[in-house]
Amino acid sequence: MSQDLIVEVRSLSVDFETIDGALKVIREVDFRVREGEVVGIVGETGCGKSVTAKVFLGILPTPPARIRSGEVYFLGRNLLTIPPPERELLKQKIAYIPQDPTGSLNPVFSIGALMIDMIVWRMSGQSLGVYLRKKRSPLIIAQAENHAVEVLAKLYIPDPRSILRKYPMELSGGMKQRVLLAMALSGQPKILIADEPTTALDATTQKRTLHLIREKMEEEKLAGLYITHNLGVARTFCHRTYVMYGGTVVESGKTAELLDTPFHPYTKGLVDSIPRLSGRPFSGIDGQIPDYLNPPPGCRFHPRCPARMPVCGQEAPSMVQVGGERRVACWLFREQT
Repeated sequence: MSQDLIVEVRSLSVDFETIDGALKVIREVDFRVREGEVVGIVGETGCGKSVTAKVFLGILPTPPARIRSGEVYFLGRNLLTIPPPERELLKQKIAYIPQDPTGSLNPVFSIGALMIDMIVWRMSGQSLGVYLRKKRSPLIIAQAENHAVEVLAKLYIPDPRSILRKYPMELSGGMKQRVLLAMALSGQPKILIADEPTTALDATTQKRTLHLIREKMEEEKLAGLYITHNLGVARTFCHRTYVMYGGTVVESGKTAELLDTPFHPYTKGLVDSIPRLSGRPFSGIDGQIPDYLNPPPGCRFHPRCPARMPVCGQEAPSMVQVGGERRVACWLFREQT
């Protein structure tokens, strides 16, 4: 593993066991995140973006999820094979901003109780015995509270100490998202994973939140993994982007190049689906994502692909490099080459 790689996922495949059979969701997914860069994962809802991130975070429930194969490296260690205590220590260097700020903050606890509890847990090395002892120390609680105030102030939250006394329902959506960002940054992470963090926010709050996330990532020199279905956000926020469809990566490359000249028919369909203020016509993609219980043979996109060929339904294409960092998995592109 290269020294500048923070994350490397190799050939990851994940199933979900149900009473009807195994859902074959993630298949042979590969991606990398280097030090100091923000990598995007884009695609339709249900294409496996969040599942992939949850495997890395170690929060995917098993069962029903089952990791069939693959390796997930973080700072050179395979999170799927190292002992649980070591894995938990490594995970302290991973920050996560969830999709829904309202559903991610327990409404019966104040912001201060949530933040202080999490900070003390991290100070305890995630040891329950140490945590319980530190929770009884007024000095430790005061240190944790001061640290919470300091992090909130860095995110331009006015009167941060008063925010600690408030409950989630007393805060706006944008303010709750800032609190989640503060909680993520309080542990001095190496990478920040954001799972569509602005979905529930209005347009102006989205812009402010994205600007704040990017500013703090640059200040803290963090790597980033940004999951979104918004190609406009990916263009402005991400250095490189992976396009996922049906649990597989179909194209990757530098974001601007990938969106300006998409190779894979699915990527072209996503770009053509974006409404334009100019009134220029836009089109969608016919059909829907595959049934993971019985996914189509060959390329999973071929039932919806306008350029499909007989080989597309017989064998899944592998990723090929097409110059620089551009890679694509498509039989049509190979035929053109």
